[in-house]
Amino acid sequence: MNDFVFQTVADIRFANGALTSIPNLLQDKFASKSVLIVTDQGLCKLGLIDKLIKLLEEADITVSLFNSVTADPPEEVILAAAQAAQDIDLVIGIGGGSSMDAAKLAAVLAMNEQPLNAMFGVDMVKSSRKPLVLIPTTAGTGSEVTPISIVTTGQSTKAGVVSACLYPDVAVLDPSLLLGLPAHITAETGIDAMVHAIEAYTSKIKKNPLSDNLATKALSLLAKHLPGAYRDGKDIQHRGGTMLGAMLAGQAFANAPVGAVHALAYPLGGIYHLAHGLTNALMLPHVLRFNLDHTYQEYAELADVLLPKCSGTAEAKAQRFVDYMCEFQEGLGLPKGLREVGIAESDLMHLAEQAMLQTRLLQNNPKVLTLQDAHNIYQQAW
Repeated sequence: MNDFVFQTVADIRFANGALTSIPNLLQDKFASKSVLIVTDQGLCKLGLIDKLIKLLEEADITVSLFNSVTADPPEEVILAAAQAAQDIDLVIGIGGGSSMDAAKLAAVLAMNEQPLNAMFGVDMVKSSRKPLVLIPTTAGTGSEVTPISIVTTGQSTKAGVVSACLYPDVAVLDPSLLLGLPAHITAETGIDAMVHAIEAYTSKIKKNPLSDNLATKALSLLAKHLPGAYRDGKDIQHRGGTMLGAMLAGQAFANAPVGAVHALAYPLGGIYHLAHGLTNALMLPHVLRFNLDHTYQEYAELADVLLPKCSGTAEAKAQRFVDYMCEFQEGLGLPKGLREVGIAESDLMHLAEQAMLQTRLLQNNPKVLTLQDAHNIYQQAW
């Protein structure tokens, strides 16, 4: 058995209606008198942030609001959030992955101990941070339990900050916050979480027994509950199942990092500003097929989790798992090809070149990926 290190958030709270417990949490655990809420305009329009602000103000907690987070937040948004966090006691990140990622970095940068450009990479953060609470409103990224923040640098390039410093003090998961999520976002974020589980289970370097158990449980929960949440967004049981599955998948890939699906998805998001979950969904079937000859044992084991009646050789079960995931995505009404989302065939080589820059991710893929392989995968996905 290989040596491994496993880390996660020390305090995770999962309950329907958990949002209402936030004021007591802040007063009892942190003695906070002032907070900054980091979120996006979309959540503000839904009225969810107003509810949280009211709860906090009724508890005599002073609230500041930063609601300028955008998808794949650029450096200037991160720096603005950090500026807003200068004179407060605690940062709350509420929303999807982008809002939580921005909150993580705002809590660190507000300490004025290290510039952002010195933090990119793995274990480069030397700064302390302000107390941090994260509250997801989608069931996808698992950012509430990961030590990772993704930032758009320049026009289209994504860079990651990976540090245990980015784990929040508390993650609060409230399934009722998902009830207004549109069906297509439910599908995209749910597939994102499934990709996290699959790539964690097949991660080349840091795969371990704890991440494996989390990944398989996450995948079984998502397979069971995502179709129901997609069909009926008001079903709290299915919403809770997807939220728990996404969180467990986040714990898994935080310790056994993701690979080529994410590496090839990143340029699609950075250049074309497509949603992260959608880009993962577009890449997943083709990367599964590419990796198949190196991962048939792991895929066969995942087939045993999702398809208990599946029989035959490991190779046959692995192929059935790949087919199942393709069929599963089709049932969620997601686009099948890059051409459907406006990408020209002439752009595929540039995408491949950009994907090859994602060395932090590609090193985790179970099969070595060349530039020509990347181009071939994009071609298959087109």
